[in-house]
Amino acid sequence: MIENFDTTADGNSVAAITIGNDQLTAKILTFGAVLNDVRLAGIDHSLTLGAPQVAPYEGKFNSFGSLMGPVINRIAGCKATIDGKVFTFEKHHSGDLTQHSGSTGLQRQLWSVKDHGDDFVTLGVDLADGLGGFPGNRSITAHFQIHGSALQLTVTATTDAPTLMNPANHSYWNLDGTAGFKGHSLTVHADRFTELDENLVPTGRLIPVEGTDYDLRSGKVLAGDDSQFFDLNLVTADARTDLRPVAILRGTSGVTMEMSTTECGLQVYDCGTISRPEYPTNHGRGYTFYEGIALEAQSWPGATAHAHFPSIVLRPGDTYRQQTQWAFAATK
Repeated sequence: MIENFDTTADGNSVAAITIGNDQLTAKILTFGAVLNDVRLAGIDHSLTLGAPQVAPYEGKFNSFGSLMGPVINRIAGCKATIDGKVFTFEKHHSGDLTQHSGSTGLQRQLWSVKDHGDDFVTLGVDLADGLGGFPGNRSITAHFQIHGSALQLTVTATTDAPTLMNPANHSYWNLDGTAGFKGHSLTVHADRFTELDENLVPTGRLIPVEGTDYDLRSGKVLAGDDSQFFDLNLVTADARTDLRPVAILRGTSGVTMEMSTTECGLQVYDCGTISRPEYPTNHGRGYTFYEGIALEAQSWPGATAHAHFPSIVLRPGDTYRQQTQWAFAATK
């Protein structure tokens, strides 16, 4: 089902496409390819954080559920070298870095509906050469499809010049529908993480998780406050792979989400810097700090500065392809 959702500040119409079956439904927006709402049968709240208006997504909620890119997370020094040529990108307010590709990223774009049916929708967007400093005329698609109680996202991209491509869905999950994710438990199949500097930019070092707060291999209960810190990339593989499970999130109310992906990294972010209690939301209240946990399937951030990290260069003639799946279940 396609319906009008809202209008952007500059007067463009945003559509909402609802897909699903008798087990799971999802609402996707044409602004930012946002995953706006996810409903599991028998559960009376959305499992992801979202807003009923487009204005929050144009503002401080631009990361909520969107497909962020073409390069998610931080690029050190706002520059990267591709085939010997230096490209510069938009500077973030927090320092000498580029965050989520800047103000012209995928999360700020109006996507078009390429195809849709009862249980799927395909969105597309074209990015012009030089937009945000990134080279190449790029065509990107985001295909959302529901299989049973699982939602799968397939992202593809092509380019006419060598460019950088490392997008990721940036949904925040709260399986209980409560004011915060306290008590959720998180398991991540990762034995290392990418060390960060004071600006949360990867240093290039890979640190074993054993003996650290980031050893989630056997699962860990989340505090949902500033006693724990999560805004880093966990290493789930040394390179992109076939689709395989990487994480399990369990709520206190009996809802479970198993996340699978082709990507070799998983950024875990605790929403500890975002609070907008004045914004209307799909949980019927404003969101505050630690409202939801973001699990961002990606290649390792920092690849532009560290040659030993998996490459995120996309070349003409090649097709970038990423798959991420969220499988839901509920126990009484």
